[in-house]
Amino acid sequence: MMAKVQIGYAAMLEQFHPTELLDLCDVAEKNGFRGVMAADHVQPWVPTQGQAAFVWAFMTAALARTGGDVGPGVTCPSFRQHPAIIAQAAATLEAMYPGRFWLGLGSGEALNEHVVGGYWPEVAERIARMFESVEIIRKLFTGKDVKHSGEYYKMETMRLWTMPETPPPILIATAGPITAKKTGRVADGLITVGAPEEKIEMIRAKCVEGCIEGGNDPDKFKYILQLHLSWAETDEDALTNAMVEWPNGGMKFPKQDIRSPHDFAQMAKLVRPEDFQGRMLISSDLEAHRREIQKFVDLGFDRIYLHNVGRNQREWAEAFGREVLPALRA
Repeated sequence: MMAKVQIGYAAMLEQFHPTELLDLCDVAEKNGFRGVMAADHVQPWVPTQGQAAFVWAFMTAALARTGGDVGPGVTCPSFRQHPAIIAQAAATLEAMYPGRFWLGLGSGEALNEHVVGGYWPEVAERIARMFESVEIIRKLFTGKDVKHSGEYYKMETMRLWTMPETPPPILIATAGPITAKKTGRVADGLITVGAPEEKIEMIRAKCVEGCIEGGNDPDKFKYILQLHLSWAETDEDALTNAMVEWPNGGMKFPKQDIRSPHDFAQMAKLVRPEDFQGRMLISSDLEAHRREIQKFVDLGFDRIYLHNVGRNQREWAEAFGREVLPALRA
């Protein structure tokens, strides 16, 4: 029995040319994946990954090419792009593809946001900027003439002239209790990454608290997971893929303040195989991957977008579509 949870494909624009990635989205959908989470990067994490296409152009093509939902996982409505422009882009995609677009927001990383040459603040200010951005986007999603003058942003009177019948849901990326509680108050859902069960349960409880405080229905709040993994035909190949293609997954420190892929490449030299333990499953065993995904299904996630870190995307999608996805249980 296939689980009710939706299992989608994490399209990593840091690793693949967008044309190739569109083909991979198609392959994933044909093998039972439903929906696409698209990475928003100006630069890859490390030079080996090699790509960084514009996510909004890619998502437009992905929505035309596939039949499921598509959204950025995640975009920063600050620094590079004023939240009003993010709101316009999101409203346009939802107007073109009703019910299929969602807006995933995050507080940003210097790797992507420093390119405009502005001040890069500490994490508390970045989070405050993100939530003020949500306020602006919510105003614009009314379709009315609105303006804003806040602590970090100014927007003179404007409106979104191209509006969908229903605004797209706003999902916020977080992994901490304070941000999770505020996300419950102001957003439609949460995006997080794989973590120990007790942390996931804590974040969920804080979201529920926030929903109740904000007058939102906790039963309608969505819980979205991005799960990194490394599968290959052998354990050795799976480990090589992780070490070469996704060493950032083994870096046990905050990465938001690092500006250059070349700096990440130097740090990658310090990563050891054991650094991935508890952070990302590396295995050729399909049943082990099924158990890992099932753990998060059982924790109540509504959607789980899988990212296999290797270049072997087609083989992986076919293997998971054949043996893993059908074996998940609701």
